[in-house]
Amino acid sequence: MPALRKLPGPHKEDNIKILVSPSGFKESLDPQATADHIEAGILRVVPNATIVKAPLVDGGEGFVEALTSATNGSLEKFIVMGPVGELIPSQYGFLGGDRPRTAVIEMAASAGLRLVPKDLRDPTATTTFGVGQTILAALNAGAKQILLGCGDSGTCDAGVGMAQALGARFYGADGNELPVASGGKALIDLAAIDVSGLNPLLREVPIHVACNWHNVLCGPGGVARVFGPQKGATASDVEHLALAMDKFAALCSQTVGIDVRLAPGSGASGGLGAGLMLIGAQLHPRYDIIMQFLHIDQLLDECGLVFTAEGGLDSQTPRGKIPAEVAQRAKKRGLPVVALAGTIGQDAGVNYDIGIDAFASILQRPGSLDTAIAEAATLLVESAESAMWMIMVGKSL
Repeated sequence: MPALRKLPGPHKEDNIKILVSPSGFKESLDPQATADHIEAGILRVVPNATIVKAPLVDGGEGFVEALTSATNGSLEKFIVMGPVGELIPSQYGFLGGDRPRTAVIEMAASAGLRLVPKDLRDPTATTTFGVGQTILAALNAGAKQILLGCGDSGTCDAGVGMAQALGARFYGADGNELPVASGGKALIDLAAIDVSGLNPLLREVPIHVACNWHNVLCGPGGVARVFGPQKGATASDVEHLALAMDKFAALCSQTVGIDVRLAPGSGASGGLGAGLMLIGAQLHPRYDIIMQFLHIDQLLDECGLVFTAEGGLDSQTPRGKIPAEVAQRAKKRGLPVVALAGTIGQDAGVNYDIGIDAFASILQRPGSLDTAIAEAATLLVESAESAMWMIMVGKSL
C-alpha cells in the first residue's frame, strides 16, 4: 500500500477556485454570515484559494435584501402586525434597474418563525395579517408587480390573515365574520368566503410567488402534518389544523373555482400559498424566480469545488432545499459538492443521490441547542477547516 505524502501546514501552493453557496442557519446565522465563516475555515487550509461567495435565499429570510442588493434596489421600512398580534418593525423593497416598478416582499419579515417568542409558538394562533399589510403598502407605493417570497414561516392560517388585510372576509357557520388575525384555529368554523371587497389594485398588479413547489396544503403530506410540529403544534393541534386546511380548500374551490388542496406550492408558509392563490397570485418554483437575479450557474462554470450548508440535512433536503438546488446544478458540471449542516437528520443519505458528495454536522461535541446556536460561527469555521483538510488528504493519495 503506498504511503501517504506528508501533509504540511496550510497549502499555499493551492489556488483552487471554490464556490461557497450556503443557506443560513435559522435563528443563528444568516446566509452571508454562513458563507463568511465557511470561507474563513477553508482559508486556514488553502490560504491562496480563490473563494467565490454566493449566499442563497429560498424565499424566506434574506429574500428582500438579496434581490434588492443584486439589482441596486431600495428598502422600505415600516410597521406591521406581527405573527402574535403585536406591532413590529418590518420591511419590503423595490428592485433597481430598468424594469417596471417591482416590489419585493418576504413573508418572514412579518410572519416568520423568528418573530414568534419561543413560549408563544402556537401555529393555531399566529397570523399572516402583516403579510397582507405589506402587500397593501407596496400597492399604495406604486408597485406595478410584486415578487413575494415564502419561507421560514411561523404560521399555519392558510393566508387568511393576509387576505383579511387586503379586504377579503371570512364567515363562520353562525353567519358571523371570523375575527381578524385569529389564526388557523378559527378556520375550523369556516363556512363562507367573500372576496368581493379585495383591494381593486390586486386586479391590476400581478403577484408572483417564489415558493417550495413540493409543499401542498392538504392530505398526508399537507402543511399541517409536515411542518406544524416544527412550529410548536401538538398532536391534537396538527389534527385541528389539518381539518382547518381541508375546510379552507373546499371553500376556496367553491368561491373562486381553484382547487388548492394539492396544488404545487399551496402549502408554502403554512398554507399562505393557497391564500395567495385565492387573491389571484401566481405561484412559481422558488428558484425559477430567485435565479433570475443571483446567477449561480455562471459562478459554477468558473469553480472546481462547491461548499454549501444549511441548518439541517435530512430526507426533506431534496424537496427544494438550498443544498439540493446547489448540488443538482453543480452535478450538471461534474463538480464535487460538500455540505455542512447543524444537524444530520433521518435518511440523510438520500442526498447522495441528488449530487451532494459528502456531508457533515458542525456539532463536534455534545451540547444543548442554545449552546450550538451561540457557538455556531466558531463551529462552522472549524467544520469547514476540517472538511477542507479531508479534501487535501484525498488529493494526496
